[in-house]
Formats: sequence, structure tokens, C-alpha cells
Amino acid sequence: MKPWIAPSILSADFARLGEEVRNVIDAGADLIHFDVMDNHFVPNLTFGPDVCRSLYLHLQEYGITTPLDVHLMVEPVDQLVESFAEAGAKWITVHQEACPHLDRTLQLIQSCGCKAGVALNPATSPETIKYVMEKVDLVLVMSVNPGFGGQTFIDSAYEKIAQIKRMIQASGRDIRLEVDGGVNVTNVARLASAGADCFVAGSAIFKTPDYRETLSAFRAAMDSAIYQITE
Repeated sequence: MKPWIAPSILSADFARLGEEVRNVIDAGADLIHFDVMDNHFVPNLTFGPDVCRSLYLHLQEYGITTPLDVHLMVEPVDQLVESFAEAGAKWITVHQEACPHLDRTLQLIQSCGCKAGVALNPATSPETIKYVMEKVDLVLVMSVNPGFGGQTFIDSAYEKIAQIKRMIQASGRDIRLEVDGGVNVTNVARLASAGADCFVAGSAIFKTPDYRETLSAFRAAMDSAIYQITE
């Protein structure tokens, strides 16, 4: 599958959020990553469904159809699944650690017309999602502990990505493998080589002066890794 870049608005200028998102989409973003934190499951508080809806409607006004990739770092989660689906989310990812009935929650996401994702914290084994792979459209590997942007990448994520990639291949399904946390131009090639095909980056994109130049550098690094794999 074509690699996707998903800039995280957690690092955007909130005073100019609509403009920031339009600019990064114009620069070549494939998804817009929307980090939802509740100060309960994770130690931070960010956005609710109303912000998602406002951003979705803003993009609609400009004829922009780039999907919103909502990452729910919340507990409990089911009620917010429905709220964010109604607010315009196209991809909704929940944490395995926050879902006592993960299979049911994934069914709920898909019944709302959204693609269903499962996120795994750094210390969570891929084995925990073995029996729900038939209901998963995306697996998100957290390469930092969730809660704050700008953290240092945890190297064990490379091995986990490779393991999950093998699980996806064994499933025979088209499942996206996303990585979030400390992703930048320096490590994105190695992440692509490990098997990731969707890359969430916040400060590595939004804190740079030229989004188009930054995304081009990301793609060049990813393409280099993919070429090496095919060779």
C-alpha cells in the first residue's frame, strides 16, 4: 500500500487551526491525525467532538476531503466513538488497554461507517489483538508513551512493527500499520523498512518553516526504504 503521512494537529498552532490543516494538506498530507486525550487514560486534555466537527465542516467549505484520523486516548470509549463518527471522523482508533470488550468496540466503529483501528502502548504485546484481526482496518504502534507530543522515540517499536507486519500478512487482509510518537525524517526510513505504512508526525512537521519541503523529505526517505525492500 502507498505510504501515508498523517500530520498530528497536536503540534499545530491552535489559533490558526483551520489554516494550518489546509496548508499541510496542500503540502501533501494523506490524513489529518486528531489526538483525543481525556486526562484520565492519559495525563493530558486535548480536543472533543465539537472541535472535530468544526474542522471537518471547515474543510468541507474548501472542498477538501482529506480524512480525519481520530485517535481516542480515552476511557471509557464507546460513547465517544459515536460522537466522533457523527463529527466527521473517517478513521477511529481506540486503545486495546482502554477497551474491556475490544471486539464489540471495533464492531461499533465499523457500524458507524468508519474504519476501525487498535492502538498498542509501548509495553503492550501484539498478541493482545491476535483474535480481533478480522475486524481491524489499522493497527497503531505507539512509539512513545501516550499523553504528550515531542517525546523521544522508543527503539523497541521497530521490533514490534515487524512482528505486527507479519501478523497482518498472515491475516491476508489490507490492514494499515501506523506508527505514532517521535517519528521524524531521520527514522522514517527504518520504520518503513520494518513494515509501517502510515506515519504520524507532529512537531517534526508543524514546527518546520516549509511543510511542503518537510513532507517531500519524508516521502524521499520512505521511498528509499521501500526501494531497498523491493530490491
